[in-house]
Amino acid sequence: MTELKEEHFEVISENKGREHEKKNYRPLSHDLFIEESLIDGQGLFASTDIPKGTDLGISHVEIEKDKMSPKELIRTPLGGFINHQPLITRVIRIDEDTSKTVEVSGPNCERKKNRPDGNKTEYNLITRKDIKAGEELTLEYNLYIID
Repeated sequence: MTELKEEHFEVISENKGREHEKKNYRPLSHDLFIEESLIDGQGLFASTDIPKGTDLGISHVEIEKDKMSPKELIRTPLGGFINHQPLITRVIRIDEDTSKTVEVSGPNCERKKNRPDGNKTEYNLITRKDIKAGEELTLEYNLYIID
């Protein structure tokens, strides 16, 4: 029994020695937080104003184990809490011969596919609009079907 306790304390000491490594890992950047969402469950929110075109980091990683298996999609903490918002557009008729499509509402973020690296492809989350502090970040899902 005493030996087990000594081993346990060795593990604790080892973990304390690596405490500085734990403090460097942040699953979300400093300007994002998770909170209850009006859309569904929990969502990803901005704690500061975030300008259009900001790269928030990797949201999804797609891995192809081999050519015979389906690709596996892994969500990072960033991709795991962002909620779906569909892009809604309307066609506006300008005159008899001209019309244009305008966005009525839609997500404030989009996914950008990075160049594949071997069997792995990463997707970054990019803001497509200015986002105000306290606003929920949204994305139109297109990598998988939502329930």
